[in-house]
Amino acid sequence: MKNNMNEILTTNISDDQLIESEFNALLEDYMNSNHRKKVDIIKKAFNFAREAHKGIKRRSGEPYILHPIAVARIACRDVGLGSTSICAALLHDVVEDTDYTEEDIKAIFGEKIAQIVGGLTKISGGIFGDKASAQAENFKKLLLTMPEDIRVILIKIADRLHNMRTLGSMLPSKQYKIAGETLYIYAPLAHRLGLFAIKTELEDLSFKYEHPDTYEEISRKVAASEEDRIKLFKHFATPISEKLKALGVDFEIKARVKSIYSIWNKMQVKNIPFEEIYDLFAVRIIFRPHDYANEKADCWKIYSLITDIYKLHPERIRDWISRPKANGYRALHLTVMGPDGNWIEVQIRSEKMDDVAERGFAAHWKYKNGEADEESELDKWIKTIQEILENPEPNALDFLDTIKLNLFASEIFVFTPKGDLRTLPNGATALDFAFDLHTNIGSQAIAAKVNHKLVPLSHQLQSGDQVEILTSKNNTPSPDRLAYVNTAKAKTKIIAYLRKEKRSKISRGEKNLKIFLDKNELIFDTTLLNKLLNHYCLKKKEDLFLKIGRDEIETDETMRKLLKDKGDNLLLKYFKMAVGRKGDNLNLQVQEPDKKPTEKNPAIDRKATYILRDQAGVKNYSIAACCKPIPGDDVLGYINENENVIVHKRSCQVATKLKSSFGPRIISAKWADHNEISFSATIEIKGIDGVGVLNKITGIISENMAVNIKNITINVSDGIFDGKITIMVHDVQEVEKLCYSLKHIPNVKSANRINE
Repeated sequence: MKNNMNEILTTNISDDQLIESEFNALLEDYMNSNHRKKVDIIKKAFNFAREAHKGIKRRSGEPYILHPIAVARIACRDVGLGSTSICAALLHDVVEDTDYTEEDIKAIFGEKIAQIVGGLTKISGGIFGDKASAQAENFKKLLLTMPEDIRVILIKIADRLHNMRTLGSMLPSKQYKIAGETLYIYAPLAHRLGLFAIKTELEDLSFKYEHPDTYEEISRKVAASEEDRIKLFKHFATPISEKLKALGVDFEIKARVKSIYSIWNKMQVKNIPFEEIYDLFAVRIIFRPHDYANEKADCWKIYSLITDIYKLHPERIRDWISRPKANGYRALHLTVMGPDGNWIEVQIRSEKMDDVAERGFAAHWKYKNGEADEESELDKWIKTIQEILENPEPNALDFLDTIKLNLFASEIFVFTPKGDLRTLPNGATALDFAFDLHTNIGSQAIAAKVNHKLVPLSHQLQSGDQVEILTSKNNTPSPDRLAYVNTAKAKTKIIAYLRKEKRSKISRGEKNLKIFLDKNELIFDTTLLNKLLNHYCLKKKEDLFLKIGRDEIETDETMRKLLKDKGDNLLLKYFKMAVGRKGDNLNLQVQEPDKKPTEKNPAIDRKATYILRDQAGVKNYSIAACCKPIPGDDVLGYINENENVIVHKRSCQVATKLKSSFGPRIISAKWADHNEISFSATIEIKGIDGVGVLNKITGIISENMAVNIKNITINVSDGIFDGKITIMVHDVQEVEKLCYSLKHIPNVKSANRINE
């Protein structure tokens, strides 16, 4: 017993030492920052949180208080927040996890800290819950905190970053859910708020947990190529450094290696292997200007110096200094031909630009001497989000998609007829521009003039365009316009109008049908409804009311004859019983037939890894049609409403939405050996045309590899061929072996598996 007590005491001392060490590191981070030194209130918040969380452990076994300390360090060191935010980060789980209330926090630490803690408590437990409607509502709460105090969302991002850093102690199914949610929402939010370093780490950590083997493989290849990169960088940077020193510039020049996630993403988009990624790094020049008023001119001087040494790519210049990005990013980008024959991107920034680029100008907003243009850009984005929130999509996934339109988008700059500059996402159309000016202009728009030339509203705008919108008071938004808007604001406004118009037409149709039935002494029962739906090829009563309300279906003699066929009950009294009357609020009720309960699969253990195997030729799961995974792919399972398992690739876009919105339905899944059952896969092949090339390709597939060809399409143009071959295989290894063999045909230049 004595030995056990000594062991417990040793553990407690060890925990206490660890806690003190981490808190001292937080204080050191704070003392090295530019904020006023309010150490006393930070110590007070730490002691309060430590006592509140006393005895509580995280899933990893470490004391819980280490999590709030870590979040506070990220908020201070990586985001640049001050004492108020540090205290709120230390206290962010107290109200949710203990008996203390927001009023207690207010009494002890003041109103501002209590408000931030209250905002964090409202959106606690992740953005998403179990049900789609709740998820949309929780995400709405998250976004609504921005106008009140943007520090709430910044601390929440810091909280998510630490959770991602410690995700290893979670079950695989939880890892997929949290990683998916992070990629879908938190990384884009961090990007939009200018937190580039955090956004990159969130993406890499999400990728690491979703595709651990691929992550390790790319990491090894990046590490293996480090020596060559260093040599190339020195060869490239030396002449630039010498000229900058000669001019007396105080600078630092370094190579920024592409993130693991970015490399993988490019491999997926381009369908190329790692070896064909030539822009593994970019060169960054960070200088300290003698006078910050001249930093723009200094950037262009450095630009001129570089282009004297290396040949410029004329179409890849990005001037983010004259017109910063909406998230405050400022830099001058150019791409030049390097000494090895590959294009190299160079980013030129002042120290201040670099600080904003890495940590985000949102951290400085209203808490430092922020510049007016920075605040106005952030205010503009928040205003757009507020407009979307006024008319949110009822469907959670559609709502999140609409918000995401405003998160990850490069920008273009266009001018009004009077020369005012407007910022729009890349891909925006003339109709997007109309809604950006005003909702009424967008609703009444009929055409546009771009650079004084008449164009349709679907015309895609380019940076520098001058745009005039032509309107008509009689015009209203139509459903087809959703096909050519690309901004969240335009999409939201059109949908809101259509939804309002639809409700009005449904109400009108319901009223007209009621008058018609009343006049002809007809009863609105299931039989009558089904007869109308079948006759007009409709699915539900609302569709019927809508078509009647829009005069697409007339309540006339034809309908009367249809409904007075033999077998219909014509008693008016039953009709009056079926129709509820409350003034003009009519409600045509239909008695629905009883639905049979769906059989559920009792074999699913949501905490265990689900093995994807075939028994007696019968599959115990189904393959998702959107991504068509095969054995060897990183996969997960989604339990649908019928308790059946749908298997998706972890990288599938549909799966990403499911992970974000239906986390509790996600399960870990693993392939068993599949030696008998075949799966469909598609290979894209490209090369130089020649006699007998096709025969060699089909020969390797059918004869050498004994693989069944399901479909083959080859196109030849100007001596170059490209094609797609759909084959039946057992696993990914078979596809990789086949691609390797095809690449060894002399005329074949590339052969890679693609998503169908």
